[in-house]
Amino acid sequence: MQSLKTTFTLPDYIVRELSEFAEELGEKKSHMVTEALNQYFDILDLKLAQKRSAEVREKKVQTISLDGIKKELGL
Repeated sequence: MQSLKTTFTLPDYIVRELSEFAEELGEKKSHMVTEALNQYFDILDLKLAQKRSAEVREKKVQTISLDGIKKELGL
């Protein structure tokens, strides 16, 4: 996996906590941030799936059946 350097601003208390945990656990801060974001993205994926599911139940979006997709694609 390729890594890219980036710059962003965090509240000072987050930076302090990150540094303290990284030192205590002997982990790199970048590794800890990567792991934290991966977990948060999983949570966001779930929230998005729940939102989309609710939209389908409430008929706010139209769904297409598998047969409809096959027909559309000429399969």
